[in-house]
Amino acid sequence: MTSALRTALASRAPIWGGWVTGPTVLGPEEFARAGYDYVGFDAQHSYLDDADIAAMLRHTEHLPIATAVRLPNTDAAAIGRVLDAGADAVIIALIENAEQAAFAVAATRYPPAGIRSFGPLRPGLGRDLAALEARADVFAMIETAAGLADIERICAVPGLAGIYVGPADLAISMGVDVAHATTHPDLLAAMTRIRRAAAHAGVIAAIHGGSGAAGAALAGLGYQMITLAAESQALRRGALEHLDEARGR
Repeated sequence: MTSALRTALASRAPIWGGWVTGPTVLGPEEFARAGYDYVGFDAQHSYLDDADIAAMLRHTEHLPIATAVRLPNTDAAAIGRVLDAGADAVIIALIENAEQAAFAVAATRYPPAGIRSFGPLRPGLGRDLAALEARADVFAMIETAAGLADIERICAVPGLAGIYVGPADLAISMGVDVAHATTHPDLLAAMTRIRRAAAHAGVIAAIHGGSGAAGAALAGLGYQMITLAAESQALRRGALEHLDEARGR
């Protein structure tokens, strides 16, 4: 079985993602309706808990959009829960070395290859172990100078689907103002190095863009999977446009 993200990438690149930070039914639906390829649910910087994410994953089951969940660390139980709830991928924050990345991969694989416990929560997931493993993509989030320093070894970890760059924290760790996270020369050099390491290892190069303009620039660097905006950003932008129209601006 091919993962939903890989299916999208097989037909076009880059693919575009939305981001969800609060409990919502409309968010994933509207991202899907707008033509986005995936939606990420944030379990690190958000108002979401396990039950919220599980409910939204179930709601997206019949939407034409792939799903990913960002988790704050390599905790195997947390990784297993979101995969059992039906996530197509997990994005593991703050990966700084190959050993951490390998542990994250092991948390998505059943014994003897890994340490995942069996317990799918959605009937549609089935009970085929190979199929459950195949649909679970693992992304190592690179967002520190330490992660950047070990990027070639991280990308070479067997079973890793891809790298997901977090420009804001990467900028902070490199002493760069967050406002310039996708434009500063040092960050551009770092993001280019990461993308090249991913290409050399044959894994997906993904990144958190934060806006359409940044997304276009990052696509120009060769990134294949780019998150554009959170639901709050999209709502605010749309609301402002309507208000400006009404006021004749």
